[in-house]
Amino acid sequence: MRALTRVADLVGRWFALFVVLGLVVGLAAPDTTASAAPRVPLLLGVIMFGMGLTLSAQDFAVVLRRPAAVLTGVAAQYAVMPLLGWGVGHALGLSPELVLGMVLVGASPGGTASNVIVYLARGNVALSVAMTTISTLLAPLLTPLLILWLAGSLLPVDPGALFTSIVQVVLLPVVGGALVRALLPGPVRAVLPLLPLVSVLGIVVVVAAVVGANADAVRSTGLLVLLAVVLHNGLGLALGHAIGRFTGLDESARRAVSIEVGMQNSGLAASLATVHFTPVSALPAALFSVWHNLSGSALASVWSRRTATDPEPAGAPTTS
Repeated sequence: MRALTRVADLVGRWFALFVVLGLVVGLAAPDTTASAAPRVPLLLGVIMFGMGLTLSAQDFAVVLRRPAAVLTGVAAQYAVMPLLGWGVGHALGLSPELVLGMVLVGASPGGTASNVIVYLARGNVALSVAMTTISTLLAPLLTPLLILWLAGSLLPVDPGALFTSIVQVVLLPVVGGALVRALLPGPVRAVLPLLPLVSVLGIVVVVAAVVGANADAVRSTGLLVLLAVVLHNGLGLALGHAIGRFTGLDESARRAVSIEVGMQNSGLAASLATVHFTPVSALPAALFSVWHNLSGSALASVWSRRTATDPEPAGAPTTS
């Protein structure tokens, strides 16, 4: 157990590099990795169950203490990122499938690695966890509606089927994990240190599977899609921080909002694209998963050198 904990800590620390490795493996062995694509929803469900295991009543208390900050962050996420995905995709002349993929990424809830990035950036971790949780719980309703609104004219969109998928692979696993923690707090605390290992390996397999299934598209349009992803993520981070400043949040809260807005649950986007749309529409999600972990880690490195006053206690998060 102790050895596994050390491995999990190492994997969590070098998360971004392992995700890059997943991309490389997907390109190097596309036939092998593409065979894992049908298992992407199952992998995401396991990851989201792990997220549920980390939740407790204290994570929701910040919603009551600072409702304005939480609502500002969640509203910014669901307003800024879907519109940015649509706008950047059209501005760069991407195909309808790829524009849909950009919207899918933008309309997804907060990324599962965002809480750790906020912690490393010396941001408001309690606010970050609350935003990730609330945006995830709202995803079954908001994500299908946003995709229908912004991408319904590009490809056929079935919001009912999207709702069902998100409930199955996000909402039910998260709620199930939270219930397991409430009923079995002791055993859950014992396995919490291993969750980064499960989450990272799951995301790496998702990236490898999606890239493998789209190896030809990566080689032909990968640089353009990567540019779109970089712009999407970078503008999201910048606008998230700007919205926090405009609404009067302190610097630690601005950092949390910035990272929560800029980092998306790209695994969910890849899962929805794989199940409901074309394989190519999952490509932006795969590249986003690689890039936002690199950019988030770099931003955290910069912000960690600058003090930010944080009114909330900021213990190390256990989400990955």
